[in-house]
Parts: sequence; structure tokens; C-alpha cells
Amino acid sequence: MSSSDSHARSEALPPAPDVSGLVTEDDAPVDNFCSEKQQRLLTESLYSSWSAPGATPFLAAANVGVYASIHKPPVVPDVLISVDVQPAREWWDKHNRCYFLWEFGKPPDLALEIVSDRDGLELSAKLRQYARMGVRYYVVYDPVRQLSDEALQCFALREGDYEQLDRAWFERLNLGLVLWQGEYEQRDDLWLRWVDASGATIPTGAERAASERARAESERARAEGERARAESETARAEKLAARLRALGIDPDREE
Repeated sequence: MSSSDSHARSEALPPAPDVSGLVTEDDAPVDNFCSEKQQRLLTESLYSSWSAPGATPFLAAANVGVYASIHKPPVVPDVLISVDVQPAREWWDKHNRCYFLWEFGKPPDLALEIVSDRDGLELSAKLRQYARMGVRYYVVYDPVRQLSDEALQCFALREGDYEQLDRAWFERLNLGLVLWQGEYEQRDDLWLRWVDASGATIPTGAERAASERARAESERARAEGERARAESETARAEKLAARLRALGIDPDREE
């Protein structure tokens, strides 16, 4: 595209909304230890080990406001994923601090809410709000089952409304969820984890490092085993040669 075409196109675009009066940070803390650690597990593992479909850039974030309009308050998912986007380089600028749909050009692909009390409206008002935004997948994780008998409910957008999925698999993201018992950051508990198409958990950075250490240790042990076997073979050959010399046979003589 020529510079004149680019200039003409930029002039055709409507001006960006004035966001100077919007609240892009309220300084409210995360409500509990459980949610904070669970959110970090879900976002950190993606950046450590996941590739978005088509190897496109992606954004995974926790507790970031999503604005569909400057005239309505934001919704703040516990975790969001948006593919084929990336934060602006000048992310401290006011108009880049939150997920403004008009800046990113699309809604997030997935929004996830962790239920911590009965007042969050995750299965009512928030569900409808995400549907109106056009968020493709919506997840409600209710670890202590405060809203229903289901710990995990996943929804997909169908013609403007959410339909509950029969399994926690998000086809467009090539990503799923599973409840996993194990240790994360010195805490053994039941965690919500991302999985790939084979059902393998998406590893955290610490898990990848541990796996690499184990692989390196296995390779070192294998090399030491090979060296020990070679030394044993050499010792056996030298012992046999000594016996032959004792019998008056030169083992080095060529026939």
C-alpha cells in the first residue's frame, strides 16, 4: 500500500473514542489467594508452552477490564484469551491499558470466571454480557460448587446465545480444560489446567524446566552407562590378552 493510500485510509477511519474519563484501574486487590494463584497458573502456562492456532500472536491476561463501549462499564474476567492480537507497545498510554474492543478490533475469544461467592452473577448477568460482546467461549469454574453441582461449565456462542458444551474443549483455540490434582507453587490441590488435543496438560515454565533437567539427567546417566560398558569391554579385552600372553600367544600378532 502506498503512503497516499495509507493516509487516505486513516482519514476514512472514525476517530478513536475519548477514554480519558474511563476507569482503567481501580486498585482493588484480587479477592483471595486461591483465585490469584489459579489465575496465574492459567495465564503463565500459556505463555510458557502454548502456541495459538496458526502460530499467531495471542494475549492472555487476568483481571483486565474489557470495554465494549465507552458508555457502559467494563466486565473484568478472571482470565481472558484473545488470539491474533497483541498489546500495544505503549501499553501505559490510557487508551492501551484495557481491552478496548475498538482498539483490538475484536472481542476476546475466551473469558473465564472463577466463582468465589454467590454474588458474581457468573451464570446470569455476566453470561449475557459476554454473549452480547461476542466472546466465542465462556467458562465458569466453581471450585466449591456455590452456584450449581457442576464445578466446571463451558459455553460456546451459537447465533448470539451461549450453549453449554458437553466437554471442556474449545475447537477454534485447539485448547481444553481439565481438573488436575497436583502441586503448583508449593501447593498441592485440585487445579484447573489447560490441555492440548491429546489430553496432556500445558506445562508451566517450572514444569518445562524440570522436564529439561530430567531429560538432561537421563542423557547424562545414559552416557555414563555407555562409558561404563566401554570401560568394562576394554578391561575384559585386556584381561583376555593377558591370559593369552601367559600361554605364549601374542594377541596382537596378525595371522
